[in-house]
Amino acid sequence: MSRVAFTTFAILKKPYGNPEVQEFDDLTPPTFEQAERAAGFVARAKEDPGQSHLTNFQRDWGDWGKFEVPRFYTGGRTNETDSRASTLSLWADLDSVFAFVYDGLHRSTLSRRHEWFLKPEWPSYAAWWVPDDTTPTWADACARLEHLHDHGPSPFAFSFRRPFDADGAPTRLGPAERRGTGA
Repeated sequence: MSRVAFTTFAILKKPYGNPEVQEFDDLTPPTFEQAERAAGFVARAKEDPGQSHLTNFQRDWGDWGKFEVPRFYTGGRTNETDSRASTLSLWADLDSVFAFVYDGLHRSTLSRRHEWFLKPEWPSYAAWWVPDDTTPTWADACARLEHLHDHGPSPFAFSFRRPFDADGAPTRLGPAERRGTGA
């Protein structure tokens, strides 16, 4: 069996703590809570508790590996200068992560992204399949985003517009009947 690894990456217009992006920061915890309750959610990268005084780059992320960012990020790495927003999660299937992204609080936040984030010149997310016993790392997420940017969608890293199934074949999102699998 396989699961879908999913990463997001964006750069805020101002560092965390700035009033211009505070509303986004305030919406992040309830959005994570909604993700964790979503159908098909498996896990997400979380730092070990008690590390809020450390930067994301210094925190212990356990099995998710050392925190890294793709080459597109040239901003600060201290709590006062950090302006990147990134996530890494695991989902049971592609339809589940798609449903979460385009529904509820995440959808309403996504519709306001232009208020808080710079217009990206890179993919803002990437998906890929991993074996059930694999936890993707932040380094994996960076490699997948960069590969998607450099080479376009492939089984290595893909988007919702051009997804691939766990066997590496192009597929479509939606009910199995619509994808032609009949199951």
